[in-house]
Amino acid sequence: MKKLLLLLLCVPLIGFGQVYIPDTNFKAYLVGEPLINTNGDSEIQQSEATAFNGTISCYYMNISDLTGIENFTALTTLFCYENQLTSLDVSQNTALTTLFCDFNQLTSLDVSGATDLYFLQCQSNQLTSLDVRTNTALQYLYCYSNQLTSLDVRNGNNVNFAYFNATVNPNLSCISVDDSSWSTANWTNIDPQNYFSNNCPPSAIEEHTTNKELLKVTDLLGRETKGTKNEPLFYIYDDGTVEKRIVIE
Repeated sequence: MKKLLLLLLCVPLIGFGQVYIPDTNFKAYLVGEPLINTNGDSEIQQSEATAFNGTISCYYMNISDLTGIENFTALTTLFCYENQLTSLDVSQNTALTTLFCDFNQLTSLDVSGATDLYFLQCQSNQLTSLDVRTNTALQYLYCYSNQLTSLDVRNGNNVNFAYFNATVNPNLSCISVDDSSWSTANWTNIDPQNYFSNNCPPSAIEEHTTNKELLKVTDLLGRETKGTKNEPLFYIYDDGTVEKRIVIE
């Protein structure tokens, strides 16, 4: 009886402190990295994950699940592009500054807790929504070639963006930004149906046909004009939205 009791008490301790990594390809990569797997065994310990503050480069490895990545709270860079990922949550990776997760099959991406995120490359996925409002350090955003219907970039740092590209998102109309006039004048990598607003309608696919009044039409230099053909024009409305239009002759 005493031996049985001792055995039962010991069972829950088996595997204690190990990171759960269900994807065999991802686990094989982590276990094979001596800077991560510092004790050289066949598992990744919780202590090893939390201590690692470098780069995880697991691209082109046929990985379908990055469960376990949440334990790497000091991780600064993650390259996981060209895999088979359908969802990715890096909200626990609070030190993350660079994320390349492009060319996967992502339908969901959570970067809400990565407040130091500086560079986000998530193009060529199946994302329908993307919210980077909490990523106040963000300066590079590549989100083209997705299925976006909702894109919220109101992070208070839009004026410091070095690159923004949201093209090839045929179902996206309104893009929420810090300042619609500024984004219209500075961000040109958008689709023809896109427009910027300080607060997009609740419905992500709602057509841009609400009752509003046109205040003025300006050219690229901000000069008011009645409109000409073959030249980009900005239509400024009383609700703060700005449309970029080009009438081709």
